[in-house]
Amino acid sequence: MAKGKEQGGKMGEVINKAWSDEGFKARLLTETMTALKENGIYIPEGVTVKVVENTDKVFHLVIPPKPRPVELSDADLDKVAGGGYCWNCDGGDCRTYQDS
Repeated sequence: MAKGKEQGGKMGEVINKAWSDEGFKARLLTETMTALKENGIYIPEGVTVKVVENTDKVFHLVIPPKPRPVELSDADLDKVAGGGYCWNCDGGDCRTYQDS
């Protein structure tokens, strides 16, 4: 099954197919999961896909999920709080630049 960039390309193919084949589009709208699976689109278990169609009069605005806050480890917090992060060695304990 497709993943990553390949998955995105397959979604484009599904959209093109829906534009050119009214029967497929109707099936995609009513039997979404089956139509996607048959076209090589991987949908993880427990995920629901809703297919909607924009028209000249209706535009759907999709609000993505709110990003989760990034949890920093105690070591990362110490580096940030103490100014010990060295950009030249990607966060390593580089004393060469600290003594300058």
